[in-house]
Amino acid sequence: MAITSANQLELLQTAEAVAREKMIDPGLVVEAMEESLARAAKSRYGAEMDIRVSIDRKTGRATFTRVRTVVTDEELENYQAEFTVEQAKQYLDDPKVGDTLVEEVPPVEMGRIAAQSAKQVILQKVREAERDRQFEEFKDRAGTIINGQVKREEYGNVIVDVGRGEAILRRNEKIGREAYRPNDRIRCYIKDVRREARGPQIFLSRTAPEFMIELFKMEVPEIYDGIIEIKACARDPGSRAKIAVISYDSSIDPVGACVGMRGSRVQAVVNELQGEKIDIIPWNEDQPTFLVNALQPAEVSKVVLDEEAGKIDVVVPEEQLSLAIGRRGQNVRLASQLTGLDIDIMTEAEDSERRQKEFEERTGLFMETLDLDEFFAQLLVSEGFTTLEEVAYVEVDELLVIDGVDEDTASELQARARDILEAKAKAAMDEARALGVEDSLVEFEGLTPQMILALAKDDVKTLEDFATCADWELAGGWTQVDGERVKDDGILEPFDLSLQEAQDMVMTARIMLGWVDPAELESEAIEEDADGASDEESGA
Repeated sequence: MAITSANQLELLQTAEAVAREKMIDPGLVVEAMEESLARAAKSRYGAEMDIRVSIDRKTGRATFTRVRTVVTDEELENYQAEFTVEQAKQYLDDPKVGDTLVEEVPPVEMGRIAAQSAKQVILQKVREAERDRQFEEFKDRAGTIINGQVKREEYGNVIVDVGRGEAILRRNEKIGREAYRPNDRIRCYIKDVRREARGPQIFLSRTAPEFMIELFKMEVPEIYDGIIEIKACARDPGSRAKIAVISYDSSIDPVGACVGMRGSRVQAVVNELQGEKIDIIPWNEDQPTFLVNALQPAEVSKVVLDEEAGKIDVVVPEEQLSLAIGRRGQNVRLASQLTGLDIDIMTEAEDSERRQKEFEERTGLFMETLDLDEFFAQLLVSEGFTTLEEVAYVEVDELLVIDGVDEDTASELQARARDILEAKAKAAMDEARALGVEDSLVEFEGLTPQMILALAKDDVKTLEDFATCADWELAGGWTQVDGERVKDDGILEPFDLSLQEAQDMVMTARIMLGWVDPAELESEAIEEDADGASDEESGA
């Protein structure tokens, strides 16, 4: 692509041909040519000069100009491209700093080396324009399925021709031991499109849960139309998967619609996923009910949900245990991913043993602290009493329903419980004071002496210390570490403090200290409510 100033029309013809071939704007190619000609001219006239080239878009005539800029005496560095106000007066009327002098210079003939350099500049510009076009084309297609053709395999990664570009299917995004040969047709999910120095990188996946969801959208018209929604999906790629579906039309069965006539719809998805077995489960707002569905085909006897911890205990018959857990824990793992809960599966015998142990511990607590015989302590536990606080501060009527308990006995029981609790509170407060707890924290409403002691042991001794705590530091929480949910123990977690309660207490402390303006909080809450209402309206 040697370019000479004499062959002007050929410049435009070359630009148009390159633009057509690469599917980019011809103007970008002309700009690249202007830059390459300017570079050649600088090598002829001197690299210090500011030489610019303009190619007429109709005739192809290249105009070479030298530009000099007016600068102050102190800024003058490049005498070839800059000059002072005094020097400029012989060329310009009333020159000012920032003005420019543009002079046309004779065009240069490009020698072999200059032509080769120009060609490199043009090719580089064309490549950049092509990359930008490719990124713009694919960036909005992330999250969709694309059909491509296998070009080659590199170190287990598959390079896929997707029409106007190449994409990569990494080894860990392939299903099982999938192997592809050049020219094989392949269907993938576009997981991510990134703009990188070497050009846009299109990352594909066949193991992403979204791939299965998109496949069902293609096979099930009701999902595409929004009548049925896939609420959750969990996969063990190539082996087994679970999807949770809900129908917004009471006359349409979501599971049946996804299965299709004689399983035709689900079978099409299964075939695409190398025989991956798919359990289609009805979604339910009630988490325990949804979990029972998610653990299919196993039967569940009982579910105990701990919403604070995001944990759930599931009791199954002995003969159903292996089915509920699944091979290598697959069934319970997928159910856990689907529901977002930690699931602990136990047999009925194990559940009975656990409940018996809890019963004995609570009986022992009442026998030791309230000085009761075993029979009477067991009666209390059987009636649902679990702590001394419940005995001390419950309505007397609730104690009178226990066989053999009259008003005098009930009053005596409550008096003993209160005495013990007060003694424990005093001991806790004395210990907290010894650790250096200040009055500002002691007088803060909502904290018991035992809570104050727990805070003091964690070096929270003033109201300022308390106000700097995060809610999860007080109430505990869960974090994701390498894909696993890890428990963070809270300072006040043993006192059954919820995350919301912790948040409210910390905010109250900050307001008391003047760190937060309650008026600002109120206006933020109003704005959030308004945003939520508008979101609901737009959703409707």
